[in-house]
Amino acid sequence: MAGWSTIAFMDIKLHRGDLPDRLDLGPIVAVDCETMGLRPLRDRLCLVQLSGGNGVCHLVQFEPDAFDAPNLKRLFTDSRVLKIFHFARFDLAVIRQQLGVVCEPVYCTKVASKLCRTYTDRHGLKDLCKDLLGIDLSKQQQTSDWGAGELKPEQLAYAATDVLHLHDLKDRLDDMLLREGRRDIAEACFKFLPWRSELDLLGWDEPDALAH
Repeated sequence: MAGWSTIAFMDIKLHRGDLPDRLDLGPIVAVDCETMGLRPLRDRLCLVQLSGGNGVCHLVQFEPDAFDAPNLKRLFTDSRVLKIFHFARFDLAVIRQQLGVVCEPVYCTKVASKLCRTYTDRHGLKDLCKDLLGIDLSKQQQTSDWGAGELKPEQLAYAATDVLHLHDLKDRLDDMLLREGRRDIAEACFKFLPWRSELDLLGWDEPDALAH
């Protein structure tokens, strides 16, 4: 399966400012964020993508400085719901800075990949989807203007695909972590990620507080 053929199997629902009341996405939710840039202290949150792993993607679009979103915050802080990210360190910092909540518990496919796929240095989402699932992701819209008032259909499709495959990636990576005896250390890393993001927000992103 290649390119945008996955869109045919995906239902995209766009919401303004928050998730709908009483929406249940299940016990494991894939999450991604689109921002105006890559600096959480400078660049605002524009879009949050979420999927319960059933082929339905919910997109929450934000206006500048309008981050109340009680339903979304409730989901992010629900200890019964595992949130899957790819490169959670960045998204958690954005969520903490823009929405004012600590998102946990979390799972990061990038961290998991680095711990069990030590035969490669390619741990991007596109690489994981290709190597583990045989799916080619398009990253054409990666540098789009996510702050636009009206997002283009191709932007919505790109954003949705960033969470569409995270549940399947987690299953494959869990098997590899277990096989290599690194599940426990992965869990410890996942628990530390909200604090790692907090260090970034406090200025210890560069130089890294954990470096020599």
